[in-house]
Amino acid sequence: MKLKLPPVVVLVLFALLMFFCAKVLPFGYFNFLRQTYLIYFLLGLSICIGIWAVIQFYKEKTTVDPMKPDKVSNLVTSGLYRYSRNPMYLAMLFMLIGFALWLGNAFNFLILAGFVHYMNKFQIFVEEEVLHKHFGKAYKTYCTKVRRWM
Repeated sequence: MKLKLPPVVVLVLFALLMFFCAKVLPFGYFNFLRQTYLIYFLLGLSICIGIWAVIQFYKEKTTVDPMKPDKVSNLVTSGLYRYSRNPMYLAMLFMLIGFALWLGNAFNFLILAGFVHYMNKFQIFVEEEVLHKHFGKAYKTYCTKVRRWM
Protein backbone atom coordinates (compact mmCIF):
# COMPACT_ATOMS: atom_id res chain seq x y z
CA MET A 1 0.00 0.00 0.00
CA LYS A 2 1.28 3.47 -0.83
CA LEU A 3 0.78 6.62 1.21
CA LYS A 4 -1.64 8.98 -0.47
CA LEU A 5 -2.02 12.08 1.71
CA PRO A 6 0.43 13.82 4.04
CA PRO A 7 -0.77 13.53 7.66
CA VAL A 8 -1.06 17.32 7.98
CA VAL A 9 -3.52 17.31 5.07
CA VAL A 10 -5.47 14.51 6.77
CA LEU A 11 -5.54 16.61 9.96
CA VAL A 12 -6.93 19.61 8.09
CA LEU A 13 -9.53 17.51 6.23
CA PHE A 14 -10.79 15.94 9.46
CA ALA A 15 -10.87 19.38 11.13
CA LEU A 16 -12.95 20.70 8.23
CA LEU A 17 -15.26 17.70 8.49
CA MET A 18 -15.70 18.41 12.20
CA PHE A 19 -16.40 22.08 11.50
CA PHE A 20 -19.07 21.27 8.92
CA CYS A 21 -20.60 18.65 11.19
CA ALA A 22 -20.89 21.21 13.98
CA LYS A 23 -22.47 23.76 11.62
CA VAL A 24 -24.92 21.38 9.92
CA LEU A 25 -26.21 19.34 12.85
CA PRO A 26 -28.73 21.33 14.91
CA PHE A 27 -28.27 19.08 17.96
CA GLY A 28 -25.52 17.43 19.97
CA TYR A 29 -24.08 20.63 21.43
CA PHE A 30 -22.53 20.70 24.87
CA ASN A 31 -20.78 23.10 27.18
CA PHE A 32 -19.21 22.42 30.57
CA LEU A 33 -17.36 24.22 33.31
CA ARG A 34 -13.67 24.83 32.55
CA GLN A 35 -14.07 23.64 28.96
CA THR A 36 -11.87 26.48 27.73
CA TYR A 37 -9.05 25.49 30.09
CA LEU A 38 -9.17 21.93 28.82
CA ILE A 39 -9.03 23.19 25.23
CA TYR A 40 -5.94 25.30 25.96
CA PHE A 41 -4.32 22.44 27.84
CA LEU A 42 -4.86 20.04 24.94
CA LEU A 43 -3.58 22.57 22.41
CA GLY A 44 -0.46 23.23 24.50
CA LEU A 45 0.10 19.53 25.06
CA SER A 46 -0.31 18.89 21.35
CA ILE A 47 2.24 21.53 20.40
CA CYS A 48 4.75 20.36 23.01
CA ILE A 49 4.46 16.69 22.02
CA GLY A 50 4.66 17.49 18.32
CA ILE A 51 7.72 19.70 18.60
CA TRP A 52 9.50 17.33 21.00
CA ALA A 53 8.85 14.36 18.71
CA VAL A 54 10.21 16.19 15.65
CA ILE A 55 13.29 17.35 17.57
CA GLN A 56 13.99 13.74 18.56
CA PHE A 57 13.92 12.71 14.89
CA TYR A 58 16.35 15.48 13.98
CA LYS A 59 18.67 14.51 16.83
CA GLU A 60 18.70 10.92 15.57
CA LYS A 61 19.31 12.24 12.02
CA THR A 62 16.37 10.38 10.53
CA THR A 63 13.58 11.55 8.25
CA VAL A 64 10.48 13.29 9.54
CA ASP A 65 8.82 13.03 6.14
CA PRO A 66 5.87 10.65 6.68
CA MET A 67 5.37 10.28 2.93
CA LYS A 68 8.77 8.61 2.54
CA PRO A 69 9.11 6.13 5.41
CA ASP A 70 11.62 4.12 3.38
CA LYS A 71 14.14 6.97 3.89
CA VAL A 72 14.35 6.15 7.60
CA SER A 73 17.90 5.74 8.88
CA ASN A 74 17.50 5.21 12.64
CA LEU A 75 14.90 3.67 14.91
CA VAL A 76 13.96 6.25 17.53
CA THR A 77 13.03 4.54 20.80
CA SER A 78 13.99 7.07 23.47
CA GLY A 79 12.24 10.10 24.94
CA LEU A 80 8.59 10.24 23.93
CA TYR A 81 9.07 7.15 21.81
CA ARG A 82 9.39 5.08 25.00
CA TYR A 83 5.68 5.71 25.61
CA SER A 84 4.19 6.02 22.12
CA ARG A 85 5.34 4.73 18.75
CA ASN A 86 3.54 7.66 17.08
CA PRO A 87 3.73 10.78 19.25
CA MET A 88 3.43 13.09 16.21
CA TYR A 89 0.07 11.52 15.34
CA LEU A 90 -0.90 11.57 19.01
CA ALA A 91 -0.22 15.32 18.98
CA MET A 92 -2.55 15.65 16.00
CA LEU A 93 -5.23 13.67 17.83
CA PHE A 94 -4.95 15.92 20.90
CA MET A 95 -5.25 18.94 18.63
CA LEU A 96 -8.42 17.53 17.06
CA ILE A 97 -9.86 16.69 20.50
CA GLY A 98 -9.28 20.30 21.54
CA PHE A 99 -10.95 21.47 18.33
CA ALA A 100 -13.91 19.13 18.98
CA LEU A 101 -14.28 20.63 22.45
CA TRP A 102 -14.07 24.15 21.04
CA LEU A 103 -16.82 23.33 18.51
CA GLY A 104 -18.85 21.76 21.31
CA ASN A 105 -20.66 19.15 19.22
CA ALA A 106 -20.70 15.59 20.54
CA PHE A 107 -20.86 14.09 17.05
CA ASN A 108 -17.34 15.29 16.38
CA PHE A 109 -16.07 12.59 18.70
CA LEU A 110 -17.27 10.04 16.15
CA ILE A 111 -15.19 11.87 13.57
CA LEU A 112 -12.21 11.60 15.95
CA ALA A 113 -12.66 7.84 15.92
CA GLY A 114 -12.62 8.04 12.12
CA PHE A 115 -9.34 9.97 12.27
CA VAL A 116 -7.73 7.27 14.43
CA HIS A 117 -9.01 4.54 12.10
CA TYR A 118 -7.78 6.37 9.00
CA MET A 119 -4.33 7.05 10.48
CA ASN A 120 -3.98 3.43 11.61
CA LYS A 121 -5.01 1.94 8.29
CA PHE A 122 -3.51 4.33 5.75
CA GLN A 123 -0.50 5.82 7.53
CA ILE A 124 0.70 3.89 10.55
CA PHE A 125 0.36 0.35 9.16
CA VAL A 126 2.28 1.39 6.04
CA GLU A 127 5.03 2.95 8.14
CA GLU A 128 5.17 -0.09 10.39
CA GLU A 129 5.67 -2.41 7.43
CA VAL A 130 8.60 -0.32 6.23
CA LEU A 131 10.12 -0.10 9.71
CA HIS A 132 9.78 -3.85 10.16
CA LYS A 133 11.63 -4.43 6.86
CA HIS A 134 14.38 -1.95 7.81
CA PHE A 135 14.92 -2.88 11.45
CA GLY A 136 13.57 -6.45 11.71
CA LYS A 137 13.70 -7.95 15.17
CA ALA A 138 14.67 -4.67 16.85
CA TYR A 139 11.46 -3.07 15.60
CA LYS A 140 9.36 -6.10 16.51
CA THR A 141 10.75 -6.02 20.05
CA TYR A 142 10.07 -2.28 20.24
CA CYS A 143 6.45 -2.87 19.16
CA THR A 144 5.93 -5.39 21.96
CA LYS A 145 7.14 -2.87 24.55
CA VAL A 146 5.54 0.36 23.31
CA ARG A 147 1.92 1.00 22.38
CA ARG A 148 0.96 2.43 19.00
CA TRP A 149 -0.77 5.57 20.32
CA MET A 150 -0.17 5.78 24.08
